[in-house]
Amino acid sequence: MTNLALRPVGRDVHGQAVRAGSVVIVSRLQEILGRDVVAIITGKQPRQVTRWATGDAAPTAHDQQLLRDTYQVVELLAEVEGPEVTRMWFIGMNPQLDDQAPAEAITAGNVRDVMAAARAFVNAG
Repeated sequence: MTNLALRPVGRDVHGQAVRAGSVVIVSRLQEILGRDVVAIITGKQPRQVTRWATGDAAPTAHDQQLLRDTYQVVELLAEVEGPEVTRMWFIGMNPQLDDQAPAEAITAGNVRDVMAAARAFVNAG
């Protein structure tokens, strides 16, 4: 496990999200969360997520924002947890989000609350 006192968690997650292309972001989200969870977050069909991941289509500006925000949260969690824990964290009830799943909270426009919950989870160890 990472020593959080020596290495600040999330130090370059924002920079990664800003610099990465849509194909990279969607592919990473699909790898960690699964195509169906990414589809739920964006409100699109799973086949649309696949088209974004392959570069056959580009997400709208709104979808790009959702994807980049989600990517930041995923990468923050992935720095200290494995893919399975990260995925379960996204789809399970979260007490800091009034028992709403983080994926559903992002869909509802509460990405800041999701990031705060992710930081609390990471810092709790």
